Amino acid sequence: MFRRRKPEDDFAAAIYKRVGEQARAAELFEACGIPDTLDGRFDALALHAALMIDRLRREPDGEVLAQAFFDAMFRHLDLTLREIGIQDLGVGRRIKIMAEGLHGRALAYREALNDGPAPLAEVLRRNAYGGRSPEDQQHLARLEAYVREYARSLASTARNDLTK
Repeated sequence: MFRRRKPEDDFAAAIYKRVGEQARAAELFEACGIPDTLDGRFDALALHAALMIDRLRREPDGEVLAQAFFDAMFRHLDLTLREIGIQDLGVGRRIKIMAEGLHGRALAYREALNDGPAPLAEVLRRNAYGGRSPEDQQHLARLEAYVREYARSLASTARNDLTK
């Protein structure tokens, strides 16, 4: 509460706001078939956050920026859980589960986008649909194309344009 704000905190918060907006895009839920549920929304947020964290790490101060982004994200998720009525004692446990989920997804997405052992479509099928396979395989194909384009777009975006 009374800690001094670091310069990267405002930048990371602005990036998180933008990532949150992108993760709520109707296209993800309608055209790509991500379930419009609490779990589906977290899956969409985790997908975008993982790609943004990888992008931020490419900056000279990338580890600091990535940590500031992560902190901003989980401060917001903590507040959101409290707002939807999760009891104080349950918030910490849920945040821990969400952080572990983000970490696992981030590793899987990173490997898949770098031609790892599992194809991106399979990683998305396991991680972006609330634990269920999408009803329509075209949804999965659209999501894979979306993710590849989003990753390319992030890679070519200048640091100061990441908030736009």
